[in-house]
Amino acid sequence: MTSHVLDLAGAGIGPFNLSLAAQLDSIPQLSVRFFERRPSFAWHPGMMLPGAEMQTSILKDLVTATNPTSPWSFLSYLVAHKRFYQFLNAEYEAVPRKEFADYLGWVARGLTSLRFGASVREVHANDGFFSIATDDGAINARNLSVGVGKIASRPAWAEQLPKSMTFHSSEATQRIGDVKAHRVAIIGGGQSGAEIVDALLDLNAVSTIHWISRRPNFEPLDATPFTNELFTPGYMERFHGLPEELRLTHTRRQVLASDGVSASTLKKLYRRLYERKLDAGGHPDHGISLRPFRNVIAAEQDGPEITLTMRNGFDDSIETLVVDMIVFATGYRFVLPQSLHSLENRIELNSIGEPVLESDFSLAWDGPRDNRIFVLNAGRHSHGIAEPQLSLAAWRSAVIANALLGRPHFDLDQLDPIVQWETHGQPSNLPSHMGQAAE
Repeated sequence: MTSHVLDLAGAGIGPFNLSLAAQLDSIPQLSVRFFERRPSFAWHPGMMLPGAEMQTSILKDLVTATNPTSPWSFLSYLVAHKRFYQFLNAEYEAVPRKEFADYLGWVARGLTSLRFGASVREVHANDGFFSIATDDGAINARNLSVGVGKIASRPAWAEQLPKSMTFHSSEATQRIGDVKAHRVAIIGGGQSGAEIVDALLDLNAVSTIHWISRRPNFEPLDATPFTNELFTPGYMERFHGLPEELRLTHTRRQVLASDGVSASTLKKLYRRLYERKLDAGGHPDHGISLRPFRNVIAAEQDGPEITLTMRNGFDDSIETLVVDMIVFATGYRFVLPQSLHSLENRIELNSIGEPVLESDFSLAWDGPRDNRIFVLNAGRHSHGIAEPQLSLAAWRSAVIANALLGRPHFDLDQLDPIVQWETHGQPSNLPSHMGQAAE
């Protein structure tokens, strides 16, 4: 074992640890190394469906928001690939996801601090550092950065269904082309669900598509200016200071700010359905049914079929549906990585079982403050709906870099928000019934 102690070891190389590695590349005095079990960089390869678009501005890349002169910006990528002018001329309303994925891969190939094909196997806390077992050998590090991503989330009612009759949206690229089922249900009314519906409409083998969502309608992403204030450092800092109960309430209320369907995708789907009806001479299109406001409460397999039982929130009725395959566009959930299980009992959890994160994105744990465990993409309920998004990745990486250095290497001061979120020193003496928000 080497006696050298790294300043930071990173587990997992997704966009968020990649952003951190890109930011730390400008600070040569810090010794860092990041590990990834896959042989090369890949960003949601299972959702690289044709026509898939970004929901985030290209300026919200790995580095630009706090380090605009970095060689690892999206604009630097365009210049390096001689596509700067043609990209501008294309006038994209939303950047193709495959191009942003190529940008991420380009950064990953250029950074020398990354180690692919090497997992972080075990982490143990020692006196003043972490001992880490990797496929690349044993190392020591003062701090950790965990960016292994979340795991696919499936509803509890689906646990007994066979994998041959179901798949998650994270597997869509690999599975959709092989779908031979005639009747397919897509569960989930967000962007992934919409993209899968669009892809299934191109398959001749699929005769009927049922798009099912718990939301009252197939609703658009709210990307208007005042809503986008939720995706700023100023809002995130204020959100983190709120009591947990309020934070949980706000994230539930703000779901369409981060998890709606792009307006362009909704328009494309609606036009496709309109044209199908036109081709059918105005007769009902039995090839697709859109079922919002449905909460699936049970699924029962009977041979090659699955019967879904749903409650319809529109008229409060119970309905059933028989399908041959189900696609889950039901998001992801955080699970503490296996490599950190030796520290599991030392980590503070919130009321819903998620780790408590400090303002600098480090875990609240009972170890030394100088040995931080930064966790990326686990702070939706501690830092707000922007935390799992790309929007503030560069800013978060700069916060972590400053924490590692113990000084403000990156200037993170911001102008006051346009929206005044909190009340300054004005406790309310109103009765509770008088404290309702104005419409």
